[in-house]
Amino acid sequence: MIPSIRSAAAGSAKRLALAVLLACAATAAVQAQTQGAQAQDVPKCSAPADAAGLENLPANFREKIAERRPLKIVAIGSSSTFGTGASSPDKSYPSRLEAELKAQLPGVPITVLNKGIGGEEAPQMIARFDADVFEEAPDLVLWQVGSNSVLMNHPTPGEMIREGVESLKASGTEVILVNPQYAPKILAKADIGHMVDVITATARDSEVGLFNRFGIMRYWFESERISFEQSLSSDGLHMNDWSYACTAKLLATALLDGIKAPAATAAAPAAIKTR
Repeated sequence: MIPSIRSAAAGSAKRLALAVLLACAATAAVQAQTQGAQAQDVPKCSAPADAAGLENLPANFREKIAERRPLKIVAIGSSSTFGTGASSPDKSYPSRLEAELKAQLPGVPITVLNKGIGGEEAPQMIARFDADVFEEAPDLVLWQVGSNSVLMNHPTPGEMIREGVESLKASGTEVILVNPQYAPKILAKADIGHMVDVITATARDSEVGLFNRFGIMRYWFESERISFEQSLSSDGLHMNDWSYACTAKLLATALLDGIKAPAATAAAPAAIKTR
């Protein structure tokens, strides 16, 4: 090759390599900025203890944790148990709860079964107890109830919820009630306050746990200034990946609060505030 031609070719190659390098650097910078913005957009997962704590802790369930025995949880409810609004089934709150508990209790066999069916109210859920709860013989039942009765303007089935709780307790399992979500379509209904009060009273009278999802999500909105666009799916009703995951994290923290970590496991968190 003629020297001048060789020199020109080498120069072109260097310029091309430099251009590629600069393009890659620019792309990396844009990606870093995008990731930084996305990280800033992700809300902090937290809630006050009076909202996220459990007044009546499931003592037998927690004793099994301390003894490193296998644990089975059944989550029964409607669409917000099923995971409507999540990007995939493994982003539902029961799936995320199983992952959270396994992370906190490595080596302890833990199963969380999702028995949510969209659109159901308390009578339909109770009718499924035999097949979806009792046959599974769980250590703990998470019963999410009340949302659809409010949405459909049906009378609050306070006595039915109480009978359902007593039926669950009689089967030998422990119970935690989960009340409705704090969301525009729920808040538009006049009966929501009464429903929240009924579920709270039922939990206290029946001496079972209450996971105050309504209070937690209200705290997000009013105190943390987390918008509904950040915590809900586009339908203004169902939760999204972030809120399902945060709900599971807060519930796992409440279940493990104060438990002495079993041998060879990580310490269970004592605080409700988490990220």
